[in-house]
Amino acid sequence: MSDVNRGKRPLSPFMIGPYYRPQLTSMTSILTRITGNALIVAAVLIVWWLLAAATSADHFAFADAVVRSWFGKLVFLGSIWAVWYHFLAGLRHLYFDSGRGLDIPTAEKLGWGCIFGSVILTLITVTVL
Repeated sequence: MSDVNRGKRPLSPFMIGPYYRPQLTSMTSILTRITGNALIVAAVLIVWWLLAAATSADHFAFADAVVRSWFGKLVFLGSIWAVWYHFLAGLRHLYFDSGRGLDIPTAEKLGWGCIFGSVILTLITVTVL
């Protein structure tokens, strides 16, 4: 028979708001997907710059101006952070795949470790390079 309560209950746990309280583990999972997609944007920018260098001096001058602008620097700074975050989140998921760290307190500690670790590693990368 049909479920009479179907229209009164939330349809998805991703309905952040009145039905679902955001949790650190779900936010870090979403952030991992976002950083992966953001790295694609940075890769496209790098490929565009390389193609412009191979095409002509005029195209390269324009692409180089974009890469060296505040926008390009912001994209690459965000990319450095995204690489570190994505790397640490990947290590966290490998740890999860081994069957360890799946309890909520440990998963939250690992999530905070990914966030703070990626910021610290980004600062080290920016200051050293």
